[in-house]
Amino acid sequence: MSGQAAFALRGRNPDVLTCIANLSNDEVFTPPEFANRMLDTLAEAWAESRGGANLWADPNVRFLDPCTKSGVFLREITHRLVEGLKDDIPDLQARVNHILTRQVFGIGITRLTAMLARRSVYCSKHANGPHSICKAFSSEDGNIWFERVEHTWGETKCVYCDAPRAILERGEELENYAYAFIHTDDIRACMKEIFGGDMQFDVIIGNPPYQMKGGAGGSSDSSIYHLFVEQAMRLEPRYLCMVIPSRWMAGGRGMDEFRRTMLSSRKLIKLVDYPVSKEVFPNVAVEGGICFFLWSQFHNGPCDVTVVRGQEETTSSRQLDEFDVFVRDPRAVGILRKVLKAGEQSITDILTADTPFGIATNFDGFHDKRKAGDVALHYVRNGRRGIGFVPRNMIAKNTHLIDKWKVLAPEAHGGGHKMPSSVLGKPWLSPPPSVATQSFLAFWLENEDEAQSLESYYRTKFFRFLVSLRKLTQHALRSTYSWVPVQTWNRLWADEALYKKYGLTQEEIDYIEAVIRPMEANGGGDDA
Repeated sequence: MSGQAAFALRGRNPDVLTCIANLSNDEVFTPPEFANRMLDTLAEAWAESRGGANLWADPNVRFLDPCTKSGVFLREITHRLVEGLKDDIPDLQARVNHILTRQVFGIGITRLTAMLARRSVYCSKHANGPHSICKAFSSEDGNIWFERVEHTWGETKCVYCDAPRAILERGEELENYAYAFIHTDDIRACMKEIFGGDMQFDVIIGNPPYQMKGGAGGSSDSSIYHLFVEQAMRLEPRYLCMVIPSRWMAGGRGMDEFRRTMLSSRKLIKLVDYPVSKEVFPNVAVEGGICFFLWSQFHNGPCDVTVVRGQEETTSSRQLDEFDVFVRDPRAVGILRKVLKAGEQSITDILTADTPFGIATNFDGFHDKRKAGDVALHYVRNGRRGIGFVPRNMIAKNTHLIDKWKVLAPEAHGGGHKMPSSVLGKPWLSPPPSVATQSFLAFWLENEDEAQSLESYYRTKFFRFLVSLRKLTQHALRSTYSWVPVQTWNRLWADEALYKKYGLTQEEIDYIEAVIRPMEANGGGDDA
C-alpha cells in the first residue's frame, strides 16, 4: 500500500474512524486501511490506462460516494488530492476549497451518517461553519447531501427496494431507510437536483447498505447492495469501485440477473475476495465473505482476481463467465472442467427443491407415537434431529416420494469459513413411509441399497467439494448441487474411486484433501 502524506489541515492520532462502532450488520463502516487499499487499486488502474498519470494530481476528476457513512472514502480522497495538487494549486486554502467544492461529493444514507461524514471531511458538522476547513461553502451541507426520502409503496413493499410497508411506513421521527440514490427512475436528474447542475462523475466509490430488513417477507431480509451498483453504472462513471458481500458470486435471492451482468460484462478490472469477512470487518460477520471490485466502462477483457485468506494472497487473470456462477479458487476450475466434460446427469434430477413436503421448519403439529395411517416426519429442533409422526393425508406436496427411500440433506450448515470445511451437514437415511420439514432437502431412490450407495457418495470429499464451489453461505438449496454428477447406485463410494474415474492429478487430489474435512459414517466430522 502506498504511503500517505500528512494532511496539514488535520491531525488525528489515533484515527477516530478506526474506533467507531458499526450501526448494524447491514450498515458497516469501512476501515480506513481497507478504504486505502481500494483507492490504491483505483489509482493503479488510472495510471495504467493513462500512461502513468497520477489520479491525485488531476484537478478535474470528480468523485462520488453515493452511500457515505463515516465519510472515510471522501476523507481519504481529499487527503490524497491535497498532496497531489500542490503544484497545480500552490495555496493550501485555495486547494482545499477547490477539492471540496469541485471534486468530492457524497450522499449520506441517514441524517446521522451525513453529519458524521461532514465531520470527517470538513472537520465540522456544518460545511460553512467557523471550524470547517473549507471556506467556500454557503450551505451547511456542502457537497455531502442528505434529505429524508420516502418509499414508494406498492401493496406491501416499496417498488424500489422491497422495504416492507408494515415495518417501515412510519413517522418522521424514525429512520425509514429509503436511500435516495436507489429511489428514483432517473438518477441523472436526481443528481442534478441534489447537487445543482449536470453532474458527470469520473469515479463512484463506496460501501452500500447490504440488506433491507424484512424485505424478503417475514423475518427474512432482502439484498439491496446490488441496487446501488446498478444505479451507479447508469451514471456511466469512468470507474466504479464498491465493497459488497461476496455471496453475489454464486447465490443470493434475486441475484441471478445481477450476477449474469457482472460476470459477462468483461468490464471488471479487479476483484478482491475475502472469504472470511472478519479479515475486512473484524467486528462484523458477513456470511459468504466480502469483496471489492473495480469496474470500468472502458475495460473489455479478463479480470485480475485476488483471493485473500489471512496472509495468503493468490492472484490470477480470469474470464469470469465460463460458468453460471463464479468459482472463487482457480485451482478448482481444472477439476470442475474434468467433471463437467464427462457430460453426466446432474444429481439434482433426483433431489427435491426447498420445503420438499410443504412442511415448514417450525412445524410442531406432529405426535411422538405412530398412529394408523401415519408417516414418519424428520425434523430439527434447537439443533437436534428428531422423528415424529403425522397423518399421511396431511401431506400435499411430493406425495409420490412418501414411499421412496430417501437420503435427507440438511438445508443449512456452517458458512464455509473454516478450512478445511465439512461444507454440508451429515446425511440422514430415511426409510419409507417418511417425509421431512423444510430443514432438509431429499434425494429419492428405489431401495435401501441404492440409498446407502448415495449416502456413501454424499460423505465423500469429492461430492462435498463440488457442492462447495456453489455454496458461499450456510444455505445449500437444490441449485447448489448442480455440478454433482449422478453415479451408479450399486456400490459404496469412496474418494479414491472417484478421483480415478475423473482423472484427477495428485496435485488436484491434494487440493481437495486439504480443503474438505472428512465425514465418517460412524459419527465423525461435523454434526448438522
